Amino acid sequence: MTLFDGMTARLIETPRLTVNVLERAGDDPATPPDRTVVFVHGNVSSALFWQETMQDLPSELRVIAIDLRGFGDTENLPVDATRGVRDFSDDLHATLEALGIPTVHLVGWSMGGGVVLQYALDHGALSLTLQAPVSPYGFGGTRRDGTRLTDDDAGCGGGGANPDFVERLTAGDTSDEAPTSPRNVFRSGYVAPGYTSAHEDVWVASMLTTSTATGNYPGDAVASENWPGFGAGDIGVLNTMAPKHFNVSGIVDMADKPPILWVHGDMDAIVSDASFFDLNHLGAAGVVPDWPGAEVAPAQEMVSQTRDVLGAYAQAGGIVNELHLEGVGHAPHLERPIEFRRALLSAIGYVGTPADPSPPTEAIIIRSAD
Repeated sequence: MTLFDGMTARLIETPRLTVNVLERAGDDPATPPDRTVVFVHGNVSSALFWQETMQDLPSELRVIAIDLRGFGDTENLPVDATRGVRDFSDDLHATLEALGIPTVHLVGWSMGGGVVLQYALDHGALSLTLQAPVSPYGFGGTRRDGTRLTDDDAGCGGGGANPDFVERLTAGDTSDEAPTSPRNVFRSGYVAPGYTSAHEDVWVASMLTTSTATGNYPGDAVASENWPGFGAGDIGVLNTMAPKHFNVSGIVDMADKPPILWVHGDMDAIVSDASFFDLNHLGAAGVVPDWPGAEVAPAQEMVSQTRDVLGAYAQAGGIVNELHLEGVGHAPHLERPIEFRRALLSAIGYVGTPADPSPPTEAIIIRSAD
């Protein structure tokens, strides 16, 4: 069974699309917004990934996880990437309106981190928890300061997906026979070496809910004169994070700044200053041939970009806490659930912050400006 004990799923009709949400059976719909937490998954996954976290949170909270369009059991409507991730964030807003939730604590993982940042820019939020979030400048193709390397975002977007991986998603491959099988991509990309779980079949099933229909994952590409020969297109999931379409660094200038918790691991293979999913880093490593060099195609410093923007957010009066976890990959909530849970409860104001000095893996290292 993909649903864990005490978890329920239902479809929510909105003016935009039909959205699937996961909830706990005993949660009270009348719970106030300041005790309501909404979880947003990342790319090639679904709400199923949040179940352990949801189960372990206090019963006084109302917790909800949504499936983004093209994932889980939400409608597979095409994604207009020219809007960045706004199709996703506007779907989320429509869902919360249908549920009668005016504002909320938001938790976003990977691409979902970008979704909740866009949501906060457009609609506000009580707090933001960003787990291994995509850089505020998108995925690939930018210098440290967020400026774009090429006008067509060469090497970014839908053309960067591995065709065999896409075929295996479409076929529902649950095997571990090839490096590009979803199961092996989970093991090598989503978590650090050594992570094991009795629920791995559920995590793989979640990945396999990804729609590979036109307009969903991965998206289109255009020919480019720049290395590696393609640029970002305008439809589909991966193109939503291309830098020509996506930039949420404007959070620094928000008048009402929700507190932010940034959670990430030092062994993240996806969101990293040396990401194995960044074509420029792979070129520098010799995996992709004919790399033109660091002056032309430097690897994106994703984590450093996030640190820079969140540092500016703090200097502008926002509150930013960081939970940096050693030996952890792209899924801290799975790999270090106790630390993640404690940090989240602190971020939403349910429990106090840890005593000073904090444990080495839980430290407030960016503080709000005076």
